[in-house]
Amino acid sequence: MPDRQQLAESGTGATSTAPSDVDGNPPSPQPRRRRGRRIALIVLLVIALLGAGGVGAAAFYLRSVESDIERVDAFTDVPEQARPQIVAKDALNIMILGSDSRDPENASGSRSDTIILAHLPKDRSSAQLISIPRDTWVHVPRSKDGRHGGRDAKINASFAWGGVPLMVQTVESFTGVRVDHVAMVDFAGFKEIVDALGGIEIDVEKGFTSTHSLNPDSKRTFVQGRQTVDGAAALDYARERYAFADGDFARIRHQQQVIKAILDKAASGGTLSNPAKLNAFLKATTNAVSVDKSLSILDFATDLRHLRSGNLGFFTCPTKGTGRIGTESVVLADTTRAKKFFDAVRRDSVPDILAAAQ
Repeated sequence: MPDRQQLAESGTGATSTAPSDVDGNPPSPQPRRRRGRRIALIVLLVIALLGAGGVGAAAFYLRSVESDIERVDAFTDVPEQARPQIVAKDALNIMILGSDSRDPENASGSRSDTIILAHLPKDRSSAQLISIPRDTWVHVPRSKDGRHGGRDAKINASFAWGGVPLMVQTVESFTGVRVDHVAMVDFAGFKEIVDALGGIEIDVEKGFTSTHSLNPDSKRTFVQGRQTVDGAAALDYARERYAFADGDFARIRHQQQVIKAILDKAASGGTLSNPAKLNAFLKATTNAVSVDKSLSILDFATDLRHLRSGNLGFFTCPTKGTGRIGTESVVLADTTRAKKFFDAVRRDSVPDILAAAQ
């Protein structure tokens, strides 16, 4: 994982409260998604497969599963007049929202624990994945029903208050970047994806013990150094935040590391050349993702078939660390640096994005 590209400031990790704690009202109950919402970034994972073995073989599988992918209405309730203008016509910005349905903290199922803005430049030669910490204190526009928002709150409260459309509004308002597509993923699905690949290799920067493990005793110890892990261990690794002084920032780094490891294994592990492996991998991914109504997985993956994990840059929204606002522990955005950073994204200037990351 390219830590040199991280923008996260070190500091104490923010302790998140559920969105209902923000205004004292519990979120409206939401229907459980079908089993299909269980995984990781198919939008980028399938790209690795296509590039590894050519469009033809993978396209056959993608056509067979695309009709089964769950669709979400992401933009109908987003007021057009409030949206950022399109500046770089052929670039794409995809908002990836991740939750963890198996996390014991996530009882309501209505939180968005992971927010990633994936920028795909016009030439499609690279991609920049920008994590926005879930506790970032921002202005949340008013929800369509008028009951919530219209004030400052943690950014992930917008999902509980107004679903995907209000999250789109909030991210666009905060970054000034227009969101073209949305993908909904569940990081608990890392288990199925990693197992379908036969495990992945991670490099543990510092040994720690997870106390929210999938193991029966809820504990799993990771030793320092490179190692191969199965799906359950990968999920524990990507989920843990309490074991680290910088809390959610550490979790963001580990999620990014696992995403890169999955892409590396998918591209180099003979997945495409083995029909059984390919079928298991695509089933573990396409059965779990939800995307907006206009996104074609086949067209998108074909367009980006040459992208590799080495062409991905992982970043975190510039912050000043953590602090308290009222009774809440929050992440404080570095608004000056964030404005410069996201302006480069909006203009599709990759050199300026990289410069702003220094």
